[in-house]
Amino acid sequence: MATKDFAVRTEPHVANLGALGELHFIPEVFGDEFLDGYTQVQAAQAALSGEQDLTKMDPEALRDVYGSMRGFLARLMTPESAERFLRFEVIKTGKVFDHFRSREEAEAKAAELGPTARVEDNSMRVPDRVLIELLEWTTELYGGGNERPTTPSSGSSRASRRAGTPGKGSSPSKGSTRTAGRSAR
Repeated sequence: MATKDFAVRTEPHVANLGALGELHFIPEVFGDEFLDGYTQVQAAQAALSGEQDLTKMDPEALRDVYGSMRGFLARLMTPESAERFLRFEVIKTGKVFDHFRSREEAEAKAAELGPTARVEDNSMRVPDRVLIELLEWTTELYGGGNERPTTPSSGSSRASRRAGTPGKGSSPSKGSTRTAGRSAR
């Protein structure tokens, strides 16, 4: 009988955003949680029709892409972090009546409450480059790192430096030795 041990994370992943605080992401995704959200991000990005210059993009389409990215990330966060990251408050008579993680839900509730109700976006503000870095990081965490989301190049961040220093040791594989100067056998 063969035995194989599998590591299953139980502690949340932590994204430290400096002065903005930490965002905690669920330890593991199950089923289609990751793929469903990632599909929404890709669909929103496809609506940009491959445009790379942010100044030429339709503002509404760009808003949809960023909204999809934020929604995708919030789905992967612990409830406490998601509450801080995406928060649309319904205000009536100067007081918070209720709050939601999507503008659509908040707008629907405000419409139910009448013309004096309004929606206020009190979501965590993060720079676009950090939003993109979070998207790339979570894609590596949950998606196996095989595929990175595509983003407009002018909004892309610089690649992170690799940890550690490059090794100077020789490869243990005989197939990777240099062949220059050797004669064929």
